[in-house]
Amino acid sequence: MASPSRSTQFNTVHKVLKKHFQTVAPDANRTVFEQLVFASCLEDAHYDRAEEAFAALEHNFFDWNEIRVSTVRELCDVFACLPQPPAAANRVKRVLQSVFESTYSFDLEELSKQNLGPAVEHLKKLDGTSPFAVAYVTQASLGGHAIPIDAGALGALRVVEMVSEEEVEAQTIRGMERAIAKSKGLEFGSLLHQLGAEFIADPYASRLHQILLEIEPKARGRLPKRRARKRSAASSESPKRKSGAKKGGRQAGDEASEEAPRAKQKRAQGKKKQAEDKPSGSAKKATENTAETSGKQDSAGEEPAAKKKATASKKKTAAGKKGGAGKSSSAGLSKRKPR
Repeated sequence: MASPSRSTQFNTVHKVLKKHFQTVAPDANRTVFEQLVFASCLEDAHYDRAEEAFAALEHNFFDWNEIRVSTVRELCDVFACLPQPPAAANRVKRVLQSVFESTYSFDLEELSKQNLGPAVEHLKKLDGTSPFAVAYVTQASLGGHAIPIDAGALGALRVVEMVSEEEVEAQTIRGMERAIAKSKGLEFGSLLHQLGAEFIADPYASRLHQILLEIEPKARGRLPKRRARKRSAASSESPKRKSGAKKGGRQAGDEASEEAPRAKQKRAQGKKKQAEDKPSGSAKKATENTAETSGKQDSAGEEPAAKKKATASKKKTAAGKKGGAGKSSSAGLSKRKPR
């Protein structure tokens, strides 16, 4: 079976998108330069968010030159409503700088008076302009047939396999202007941009998936999916961690309950040892009393022993005297001469 032609595919996309979105026409009161700045805000964003960002630029700054000399961080604060504030701020700042350097003003109305080819080439040479911004200005201000394509639209069409990887990298779709008539170009471009903005805002939304499946029912397997494996792994690990934490808590509680009586026993043993090593006041008094009594006993025992020694010495002296007297009498008798 032959694959349908691109014109048939884009006609199918057009019919499906008309069921879900409303066409938003460009503001005809804006100048060429203002359309270029608005396109820099609109890329990858919804129309209402881009209108809010563009109004914030005009309200918060004195003129375009003040915006040109502002930092990207300051512009990011103004573009907080956009899905990608740094990218939008960088585009706007570069476009303003490039226009100012080329004309020393912020006016591109001369392009509307030129032929379409040279005017488009001039827009492409400006620093900061993207294929989306060039096509938007061509369609809105220069009267040319161009369909703005941004990253969101390319991503959505890639899911339904209506564009190749080379076209996504080049940010262009070959033959789109031939497949879509100029009379339908403005409507188709607006509807396709809203599909791309939905894709950038939330590629996993069920409403977006429903629209893509209406365009290509066989694209179910190519729909953007969340990384369920990592989440399931994380969710499976979390109960284990919780159970492990509970077990650890229980083990810690059991160990603490077991250590409590042990600590009490150790404290009691320590107190007992301290009591044994350091006797109390009553024990000290008892020991002092026993020392005093033992001293008294010793002194009492020493007194009778001294008395006994004194009596014994007296007896010896007395016995010595008696012995001396006996010796003298016998000695006198022995010395007498016989008659």
